[in-house]
Amino acid sequence: MIVFPAVDILGGRCVQLIQGKRETATGYGDPLLCAESWINQGAEALHIVNLDGAFGSSTLNAEKITDLIIQTGVETQLGGGIRSLHDARSWLDCGVDRVIISTFAVHDPDCLTTLSDEYGSDRIMAGVDAKAGEMVTHGWEKPAGDFLEWANLFIQKGAGSLLYTNVSVEGLCNGIDPIPVRTLLRKVSVPVVVAGGITSPSDISILKETDAAGVVLGSALYSGRISLREALEAAG
Repeated sequence: MIVFPAVDILGGRCVQLIQGKRETATGYGDPLLCAESWINQGAEALHIVNLDGAFGSSTLNAEKITDLIIQTGVETQLGGGIRSLHDARSWLDCGVDRVIISTFAVHDPDCLTTLSDEYGSDRIMAGVDAKAGEMVTHGWEKPAGDFLEWANLFIQKGAGSLLYTNVSVEGLCNGIDPIPVRTLLRKVSVPVVVAGGITSPSDISILKETDAAGVVLGSALYSGRISLREALEAAG
């Protein structure tokens, strides 16, 4: 199972949010330095989020993120503010291994087919952001229906993997809720990376037992609740 340290970027800084709310941002400095720190500690992959894009300014941080991708050279997946085919193509062309498409995929599921045909399904990850079993979009503000139905539709349309985020526990550092993860993994056949609430090695061990393909570590990692070494050991 792959461990993805999160490098969330807002206003050019690496930050962590609570429940996706901008006003809760805690800053951790230069994104490239944060990324290099995780790599030096053993990370072989990064989860990058352009938070300015998620809040409506998709071009902000583009130069900084492109430089980060080139400088680190590790596996990268990127989301945040991808609202068009142009946005997705731009990131894929700059070298990111996978783009994560959430709200755009809900509005236009056929975008997954187009991008999968052009770049290969392994580079197209659909974001399944769920709260109490319901897909949520637009910064986790708008409900959109059953998350399992959306997950299956995304796969049918060409997504080669899914990022499942449990919005109910995201950023709170109170642990995971494994039930929806198990439910999702029983229903789909593509790799699923899990985010939201992962706080301890036992959380990671539980997710490994579900056959999750990877985990994203954010607030718990940056706050020191879990070390990258502990996470990597639990992930095997």
